[in-house]
Amino acid sequence: MISTSDVDKHLNSCADTKAVYRSSIAKCTALWTKASRSTLASEQVEEVSRRKLMVPTSTRWNSLYEAISRIITIPLNELNPLCVKLGIKCLNEREYQFLKEYCTVMKPLTVALDILQGDECTYGALLPTLTSLMSKTLALKDDLSRMTASLPDVIVKAIKTRFDAVLDSQEGLLAAATCPKFKLRWLRDERRREHVKELLTTECRKAAPATDNANVSQLPASPAEMDFFDFENQPTESFSAEKEVTDYLRSGYELEILNQFPNLKKMYMKYNTPTPSSAPVERLFSLGGLVLSPKRNRLSDRRFEKLLLMRYNHCFTPKENKKT
Repeated sequence: MISTSDVDKHLNSCADTKAVYRSSIAKCTALWTKASRSTLASEQVEEVSRRKLMVPTSTRWNSLYEAISRIITIPLNELNPLCVKLGIKCLNEREYQFLKEYCTVMKPLTVALDILQGDECTYGALLPTLTSLMSKTLALKDDLSRMTASLPDVIVKAIKTRFDAVLDSQEGLLAAATCPKFKLRWLRDERRREHVKELLTTECRKAAPATDNANVSQLPASPAEMDFFDFENQPTESFSAEKEVTDYLRSGYELEILNQFPNLKKMYMKYNTPTPSSAPVERLFSLGGLVLSPKRNRLSDRRFEKLLLMRYNHCFTPKENKKT
């Protein structure tokens, strides 16, 4: 929604970008249309760019960015003679510069979308990804011209608005903190880092079984015998949530290290079960039946097996189980 709605709305309403945005996209659209409808035109484009153009689609969020990126790989002094040959309007230098800056600003967003739409991505990746996205997007402002200088602020504002309920949610913070590759490293504010560490410790304490004195076998002793020994009472050694959290934060970044921290592993399983994007679910339950098509050829064997089982498991479930 940010890339297809918020950005488009801003570019169409801002005085500095409205005209150049519309004219440059119109000329790109003419090029895409010509190349997609004519075999001869497609061959001429491929001869100049040494690869085929990509055409934007309404079903893929990154498609406009990817299509424009493919066009700007062609130098302007080669692109315009191609446009003349195809009988379409040429891009001027201002429009070409706008397209380059547009791709520069949109690149972090498209990378973030690719991460969050990944089949192996967990909910814990959402907040670190959004945090890095906002930081990287704002860092681009100094290198932009007046045409696109306001675009980074628009993207960051849209992220904060659309993800307002998520950015400070306890579930999101714990999901990220229990991912070994993230932990607390993505939090730059020290107070927020300490807050999440306290959340980790509290939840870790809740996840731990009540083991106080449970594993200690008490030897029977008579009151007289106990009166004879006048030693000081030794505090019972109990589970330390603080120690487990501290040791975890000092450990490595591999997922396997969670096996050393059973309570944090429980928390990881609890908070990272959801996915941050609906893309894997949409691909799985698509009416197009894409599970058995060449479009899924990047799936691993194990992933394919899981998706196929989930999709058709209902066919083998007894009717009485479905009612329950």
